[in-house]
Amino acid sequence: MKGGSLLQIIMENQSGGGESFLASMKFAVIPIAKVFTMCFMGLLMSSKYVNILSANGRKLLNGLVFSLLLPCLIFSQLGRAITLEKIFQWWYIPVNVVMGTISGSLIGFIVASIVQPPYPYFKFTIIHIGIGNIGNIPLVLIAALCRDKSNPFGDSQKCKQDGNAYISFGQWVGAIVLYTYVFQMLAPPPGGSFDVSEQDDLPIKIRTNNSVAEQVPLLSAEELEGTSIQSSKGGKIICQLCYLAEKLKIKQIFQPPIVASVLAIFIGAIPFLKHLILTDDAPFFFFTDSCLILGEAMIPCILLALGGSLVDGPGAGSKRIGLRTTAAIIFSRLLLVPPTGLGIVTLADKLGFIPKDDKMFKFVLLLQHTMPTSVLSGAVANLRGCGKEAAAVLFWVHIFAVFSMAGWIILYLHLLF
Repeated sequence: MKGGSLLQIIMENQSGGGESFLASMKFAVIPIAKVFTMCFMGLLMSSKYVNILSANGRKLLNGLVFSLLLPCLIFSQLGRAITLEKIFQWWYIPVNVVMGTISGSLIGFIVASIVQPPYPYFKFTIIHIGIGNIGNIPLVLIAALCRDKSNPFGDSQKCKQDGNAYISFGQWVGAIVLYTYVFQMLAPPPGGSFDVSEQDDLPIKIRTNNSVAEQVPLLSAEELEGTSIQSSKGGKIICQLCYLAEKLKIKQIFQPPIVASVLAIFIGAIPFLKHLILTDDAPFFFFTDSCLILGEAMIPCILLALGGSLVDGPGAGSKRIGLRTTAAIIFSRLLLVPPTGLGIVTLADKLGFIPKDDKMFKFVLLLQHTMPTSVLSGAVANLRGCGKEAAAVLFWVHIFAVFSMAGWIILYLHLLF
């Protein structure tokens, strides 16, 4: 019986099975090749031979993507796909983000305990293993995959809209995780910072005319305004709310992509508002259509900026964290976290948490566990004074992720189809 099963597998691989595997390779490798090509263009434009995308130009391009193009994409795609019923059907997407953070952090803790990274990079190692890119890169991969009319998910337009909606629906949870859990984990060591020379750069949110920004209290303006009403209960409550808002990083949590997600969910879930703004025959569809047009520009812009950011190499941060720690982060994030995520998603599917016959839904859940370290975690690391070390890790992780993502996507497509 075993011999017959083995012979059957061999025959399938020689005929239809082989064609299926080659098709999976095609749909996995070609999107990665497209991403690599556009990143290479950004690298070329940023090189000293061309020098069109300078450091300031890349910074402006990143700002444009983050503040305008990405929110437009999220609002238009998520808003048009979401309904009140689908909010309850998609509840596992944000839960999957949280599960990915917990499992990735546990793997990071185990690896960091074994590798023993140099002081004070123990928690830094945990975060850069545990926190993946659940937004930008999955959106890019879905766009590249669905662009092919022969893609396994069917109609290109529906494939893209559903994929983008699923990815966008989980981004608000990712933002909360970043600016609460990640922000606290990347706190500088007691009594100092990751680098004394960079200590003056830490409180970047404070803008004053004094050269010593650290001595200015974060809530000085609010405290001055509240002195006249300090004795009243209302004044104390306002001060406490302001303090709580600052501690929870409310301003950082409500970034443009998150605001776009919340608006899309709110408007999309109310039929009257949806038919007023988001549907093709809506009176204000011109606004949504404008967002769709701007959203299309997000993919090439972010890939050009990502490729351009690789022009300077890993920088000085590699020396501080060491080769052993860097290799451990790359290996764990790209090769240990994805199979754990596959187990989590498979278990969720067995328990009935995932909509049946929606392969794109499951594919997006798997992608959330497969991506390289989050670029936004590098932004938080920069706030906390370890930006150069994070930049070095992001450089190497994204280089090797080109190969690991192709392999995992081949496996996922083979399991799904």
